[in-house]
Amino acid sequence: MGIKRILVSQPKPDSEKSPYYEIAEKYGVEIVFRPFIKVEGLSAKEFRQSKLNLADYGAVIFTARHAVDNYFRLCEEMRVEIKDDTRYFCTTEAIALYLQKYIVYRKRKIFFGTSGKLDDPQLMAAMKKNLKLKFLYPVSDVNKGDQRALDAAKIPYTRAVMYRTVSNDFGPDEPLDFDMLLFFSPSGIDALMKNFPELNQEENGIRIGCFGATTAKAVEEAGLHLDVKAPTPESPSMTAALEAYLHEHQEEE
Repeated sequence: MGIKRILVSQPKPDSEKSPYYEIAEKYGVEIVFRPFIKVEGLSAKEFRQSKLNLADYGAVIFTARHAVDNYFRLCEEMRVEIKDDTRYFCTTEAIALYLQKYIVYRKRKIFFGTSGKLDDPQLMAAMKKNLKLKFLYPVSDVNKGDQRALDAAKIPYTRAVMYRTVSNDFGPDEPLDFDMLLFFSPSGIDALMKNFPELNQEENGIRIGCFGATTAKAVEEAGLHLDVKAPTPESPSMTAALEAYLHEHQEEE
């Protein structure tokens, strides 16, 4: 198999119960967590160029924790008072609970979906009951297409870029000495090619895995070979796909 070191291009999991640790122990591989991209918040000066007044919005849509962090940070930096009756609409319960970092959860109007998607029926129903409000939708500079569900439902929203995704560059003393690389966004593939433009995947014996159709397309467009793909009916998660690959190739040895 020849796979001893695997790079996962995500931050290290908070929980020690992550499936990645179980896979590492079961198959005797080393898994290193090293993001290829990082998030930078826009400064208050940069955000003011959008000419959006955060105080004008009585509802906020959150699809990521980064959006939560940067919304509340900008409100603080720009001295915007967050009203107690502001309503929050989150794509997952985890994001909704993350709001506790900034507000008293039980005293606020907070709604969330169960599918993790913006077009979740439960979440959309909650939004449609509040159409008299102006909705703010904090996003990153690479956000694309998510707002189609909002357009279809005729939600009165304003898209607000509050943070950007940039390459988390490798240092000169940081070689790409891994047998497998796992990616979760096209930005990660862009960062890989930026940092290692002369990368010869076949010569170096590097396998590449990815999550999502857009990431798979980015792998193909970069001229790379995709070895592990998720989600699939058999492997709905990246960890499931990784374990299936390791199991199969371990048996071949």
